[in-house]
Amino acid sequence: MSEQLCQDIIALNESLYQSCTLCPRLCRADRRKTLGYCRSSSQVKVARAALHHWEEPCISGIRGSGTIFFSGCTLGCCFCQNFPVSHEGFGKEISVRDLADIFLRLQAQGAHNLNLVTATQYLPSIVEALDLIKATLDIPVVYNCGGYERVEVVKSLKDYVDIWLPDLKYWDLNISSRYSQASDYFPYASEAILQMIRQTKAPVFDDQGLMKSGVIIRHMVLPGLKEDSIRLLRWMKETLPSGKYYISLLSQYTPFYRAKKGGDFPEISRRITTYEYEKVLDTAVSLGLTHGFMQEKSSAKEEYTPPFDLEGV
Repeated sequence: MSEQLCQDIIALNESLYQSCTLCPRLCRADRRKTLGYCRSSSQVKVARAALHHWEEPCISGIRGSGTIFFSGCTLGCCFCQNFPVSHEGFGKEISVRDLADIFLRLQAQGAHNLNLVTATQYLPSIVEALDLIKATLDIPVVYNCGGYERVEVVKSLKDYVDIWLPDLKYWDLNISSRYSQASDYFPYASEAILQMIRQTKAPVFDDQGLMKSGVIIRHMVLPGLKEDSIRLLRWMKETLPSGKYYISLLSQYTPFYRAKKGGDFPEISRRITTYEYEKVLDTAVSLGLTHGFMQEKSSAKEEYTPPFDLEGV
């Protein structure tokens, strides 16, 4: 990374599509003419925009989170449950004005928030859409991402994102390289999450228990990798400021895409055991990481993946 990139805060404008540095890949593709590493052009592509009820309770509430699934992804997770969207490019191309209208339509439907899922590759367009409706949007904006973000991009979203919902997937770089094609995952994700916490400070909730601002760090326990999960929890305890974030420990891993039985990654072609999840959960409790959420093992079901049928697009 050049010294200039390290020093500057990214201006999220259309020029970034000409030599893309939105994510840590720094692929510098001219996305007006070709696809970036994220498998995306400069044209916003959306697979679904609807009320979603399967996020953490303080995000979904009783009416649902207004969730927009963007096509493409900056990671390459072999087990992605949204692989038709992230890897195979399913979605519909829309204009910035269309995107702004979708935001307002979800608000009118009663969404507790706008939930932007894997949005990094389209940030210049998303920021433009949010600017179009800033006078009429009165619900929080949630940034739902894989954690693999540049600090400069996080800083540039200070006035746009209220709630950060990042994954913290891996500690071991060999594991992140194998399963997500990101040999530098933890250095980027850890610094990005620290910046998210600096920007939001302590979580804020309304009188109904809905989050208005803050950070929820998600971690999904993977089969055979409980020790990596435990390392991440210890890092969180030792490094992140106490009381400034929530955690969400996920047991929902289901072998999708290339991790299915008979696929390329047989060692993770199963669901996690109760023992694996409870060892991670017990570690979190012993470390005092009790502000947050856990899942029942019954959450590991394929029906929890929403249908990608262009609803709301």
